[in-house]
Amino acid sequence: MTYSVVVVDDHTLLSQAIGAMVNSFDKFKVLYTCKNGRELTEKFSASPKNIPDIVLMDINMPIMNGIETTEWIATNHPFVNVMALSVEDAEKTILQMLKAGAIGYLLKDTEKKVLEHALIEVVENGFYHTKNVTNILLKSMTGKSQNDIQFRDKEIIFMKLACSELTYKEIADKMNLSPKTIDGYRDHLFSLLEVKNRVGLVMYAIKNRIYTP
Repeated sequence: MTYSVVVVDDHTLLSQAIGAMVNSFDKFKVLYTCKNGRELTEKFSASPKNIPDIVLMDINMPIMNGIETTEWIATNHPFVNVMALSVEDAEKTILQMLKAGAIGYLLKDTEKKVLEHALIEVVENGFYHTKNVTNILLKSMTGKSQNDIQFRDKEIIFMKLACSELTYKEIADKMNLSPKTIDGYRDHLFSLLEVKNRVGLVMYAIKNRIYTP
């Protein structure tokens, strides 16, 4: 199976280079490139065929930046995975991007094999984060503590399994539940804990010692 990728970057040559790199990976194919977030939202709105599996998103762009665009995607197309790919390494910027809904964050000087591994992790597990990103999230996650919230036993089990490399379908099989029920647990916990993706759920579970790595 081949997964579609869109590259959003206002530097044309860099965008083309990233696209060529992605096209060299066996499981991935670039659908198109965009120069800013506004161009991407127009593409998405024009046709369902323009909606990819993954968006590689720059942050500093004119007209509509990466944070604004990621928030728009998280609201309007929540099943599209956004991976930040930027030169920005400030903790504040990384956190803003992840809170906007990005499921991972990579710097543009990342090695080719790391980018490919990250893309594979995204399609298989729904997120990818480096040790640095994990540390930033642990310091800045929601202030709600486990003691403030009452979880059902199966929600606890689900959260622990979500911290593994299992897909949601595999979690459903392991818990002897339907994928639809697992989707219900996921959506309920996302809303309850005020997180937007699996990365946020994992970080909450680690911070509150529901899961110990």
